[in-house]
Amino acid sequence: MHLTRLALTDFRSYAAADVRLEPGVSTFTGSNGQGKTNLVEAACYAAAFASHRVAADAPLVRHGAERAIIRAAVTGGGRDNLVEIEVNPGRANRVRLNRTPLPRPRDALGVLRCVLFAPEDLAVVKGDPDQRRRYLDDLLVANRPRYAGIRADYERVVRQRSALLKSARARGGGVPHGLEVWDDQLIAVGAELTAGRLELVQAIRPLVAAAYSAVSGADLDTTIAYRPSFRADEEPAPEKEKLAAAMREALERSRRAELERAVCLVGPHRDELELRISDLPARGYASHGESWSMALALRLAAFEVLRAGGEDPVLILDDVFAELDVGRRGRLADLVAGTDQVLVTAAVGADVPAELSGRRFTVAGGVITDG
Repeated sequence: MHLTRLALTDFRSYAAADVRLEPGVSTFTGSNGQGKTNLVEAACYAAAFASHRVAADAPLVRHGAERAIIRAAVTGGGRDNLVEIEVNPGRANRVRLNRTPLPRPRDALGVLRCVLFAPEDLAVVKGDPDQRRRYLDDLLVANRPRYAGIRADYERVVRQRSALLKSARARGGGVPHGLEVWDDQLIAVGAELTAGRLELVQAIRPLVAAAYSAVSGADLDTTIAYRPSFRADEEPAPEKEKLAAAMREALERSRRAELERAVCLVGPHRDELELRISDLPARGYASHGESWSMALALRLAAFEVLRAGGEDPVLILDDVFAELDVGRRGRLADLVAGTDQVLVTAAVGADVPAELSGRRFTVAGGVITDG
């Protein structure tokens, strides 16, 4: 799989940009603030219909413009496709696939698959649990697009149930009418999402361990484990019926606390992906180098999961080499050099290892030039 063309209109700093791409390595160099990351952010948006940098769409639209447009031409699966996205802050975005309007953006998920390495990845290791939950869910959706609907349904249920709990507290407490209905929905959708996450964790566990050793050059034991809110001491089996029963018991135990605090205390939105290096939690104990190795290992594992579908996803290395020591730079380059398509951004071209030589672009003031 590879991008053959990426065209932007009023996206971030670009009034207009049109880049034709080829398989292999393409490197975009330029000073900070010139638009390199904006370019690869657009590529990732065309794959996932979400930004890795911001939660809302408004910052994606160039100042003074009403909307942004992303056009991504993709070759993969033996055919060519064109994904067109109209980003409309405050309104529904519009998506077309091969010129045909789609009723839901997620209907185009899977046409383009990307794995992004970025400085923000360090937050997956060192940040709060929501960063690690997002890592799992993003990969789950990229690998099996049907989980986009499950994820959206679960988020809707949590919002509605939380609103009901808050209204009950405002009225003076007591179990609000209709809470049992939302309990049932939370359990049904939550168990399905949790089962998917657990299956994914089982799949990536050996991949993360192998990738960590390959990137770090160190033979350290690394483990990952999924810790649900209803059973933080062990990782359960990905069996939806048993997960649903455990969630229902946990909801019953936490009923009083939920009513007092007016928040949902049980469910996958409260779960944790535990990362450990040498039997110590990576968060709070890992060195800077160890944290970077773990962050890279998680992305390399994601790449291998998506590659198992039959094609390499597009690999994006956004200003990563400047963050790594020479040893990790070389080992990472060796691991990804044979990928179908690699897009690299760097402020200094010399930071990019020779193993990733290829086509070069210069980015300056929102203008992209070849060479």
